[in-house]
Amino acid sequence: MRYVEGYLLAVPVAGKEAYRQAAIEAASLFKKFGATRVVECWGDEVPHGEHTDFWRAVKAEAGETVVFSWIEYPSKEVRDAVNAKMMESPRMQALGKNMPFDGKRLVFGGFLPLVDE
Repeated sequence: MRYVEGYLLAVPVAGKEAYRQAAIEAASLFKKFGATRVVECWGDEVPHGEHTDFWRAVKAEAGETVVFSWIEYPSKEVRDAVNAKMMESPRMQALGKNMPFDGKRLVFGGFLPLVDE
């Protein structure tokens, strides 16, 4: 059964291109190690809610926008193996030293698809 890992993070608007380049590099590794699809979405129309919203979830600050991303895998077991390989990868370790966002405010989780039309 397919497996999806989702991410939500705040990225400085001025760092859009740096983020895009880092995302391209990371996506190539995820796919090399077994992910089937990597999608990175730059916030375009993200409303501020009355009680909760994407902005608050990542404590976005002035000058930042929200990025919503997901990675698809053939199974949870493949996801686990890919993540282990990513942690061991020298390319990913180097990339991780210069991430263009605050990783402490990254929200992520794994999901089993319920509907896929």
